[in-house]
Amino acid sequence: MTGLPFVTVNGRSALRLDLADLKFYVFGSVIWLKEFYLLLFAVLFFLLLITAVTTVFGRVWCGWLCPQTVLLDLSESIARRLSLIGKEGARHLVLLLFSSLVSITLLWYFVPPFETLGALFRAPVITSFFLVQWAIVYAELAFLGRRFCTTVCPYAMMQNALFDKDTLVIEYDKSRENECMHCDDCVSACPVGIDIKEGLSSSCIACAECIDACAAVTAKRSMRPFPGYRGRLARPRTFWLGGITLVAGAVLFLMVFARPEVTFLISRDSDRMPEGINRYSWSLYNNGGERQVLELTVRDGFEAIGETSLVLEPYSFRKGRVLVRSTGGKGEVVFRIEGDRVHVEKKRDFFRNVALFMC
Repeated sequence: MTGLPFVTVNGRSALRLDLADLKFYVFGSVIWLKEFYLLLFAVLFFLLLITAVTTVFGRVWCGWLCPQTVLLDLSESIARRLSLIGKEGARHLVLLLFSSLVSITLLWYFVPPFETLGALFRAPVITSFFLVQWAIVYAELAFLGRRFCTTVCPYAMMQNALFDKDTLVIEYDKSRENECMHCDDCVSACPVGIDIKEGLSSSCIACAECIDACAAVTAKRSMRPFPGYRGRLARPRTFWLGGITLVAGAVLFLMVFARPEVTFLISRDSDRMPEGINRYSWSLYNNGGERQVLELTVRDGFEAIGETSLVLEPYSFRKGRVLVRSTGGKGEVVFRIEGDRVHVEKKRDFFRNVALFMC
């Protein structure tokens, strides 16, 4: 995730929310604030994805993908390699470094990386966000740590409603309890401090540390470890949950990437104008990564007055106004936006002084 902000598609960040211009860059496309329904549908898709993955694979996110778990495991691994285990000062130093990396990575999803680095200690807003996030992330990792997974994390609470009897979990084999050496290495290795021998616990994050610890002992006796995975992946619930999620993902993809290259909006102003003239406000959105040279025209019977040759830079937005005068037309104006690869039409009423134009 730290490297993703450096990835660019069509010269823009692959994934970034631009608060200044109220647009969201998504792998070569852009979602504007006016298209917030797309973000809502994206949230729906990710909720379906989380539900499907948790129901089938259990807490695979907690044990293997969650930034909390990854950072804590990585800091412990570094401390172990540097023989710093038990040295609190060294551990806190490592966590401070990781927390600063997390904080600046979060900023990169809103401000381009090189722009952030250039303004880090010169722009008060960026500096403030960086320092506050750094402090929060460090405090959470250093002092709350694994307890966050068992007490605060909402995803951990949600699993109780999503699990079923076939969900993949780590379970102690009670049928072989008489063979167990009761060395309690599985308990010592558990990052959340549970005893897998006492049965399945909602605090388990499925990291499989207990399996590795037990395997190191049982391998010497040519035995398989006592804790192991239990569950059934191939079952009806897997297929219908997976199918719904895939359909939602495909619909989201089509909604984002099948949009027109240029979105054209126009509305009639209510301001009082001279006889035979109406004023319209227009907005143009360039949804692609190429520069667009466009011409605004109206159908026969009307004349557009004002700026009609328009240039749209990649992923840009323009708005303006145009006057329309009747030269014999009545009732309805057809606006056209045309370019090398763009042709958009919009119809709007022209009902001011209609009686005048019917003569």
